[in-house]
Parts: sequence; structure tokens; C-alpha cells
Amino acid sequence: MYRLWLLFDPRRILVATAAFLFTLALLIHFILLSTERFNWIEGPTAGSQVAQQMAPLPATRS
Repeated sequence: MYRLWLLFDPRRILVATAAFLFTLALLIHFILLSTERFNWIEGPTAGSQVAQQMAPLPATRS
């Protein structure tokens, strides 16, 4: 295993891995922000609020 690190510089590998993971995290977050369900910045849209208001009330016990 040590011969592998003789071929590659560990600092470059760690920096490249960190940059890749940071880019991947940004990409995943922006994809989630573009969906209606997981957009935590703008909150729920008017369509989901209307659907909640039109839901039937639970039956009450007499």
C-alpha cells in the first residue's frame, strides 16, 4: 500500500477529494432546492396550503 502513495502525492489527493465532495454537496443541495417538496428557503407553496385547508376534519366523538 505504501508504494501507491509513492506514486501519488497525498496532499493533492486529499485536496482533490475535498473539492469533489464539496462540489457534490452543493450540487445535491441545489437539486433539492429546485424541487417543490424540499425547498426549505421559500417554504410551502400556495398549492399545498390549499390542499391542507380542503382536507376533511377528523370525526368527533359525541
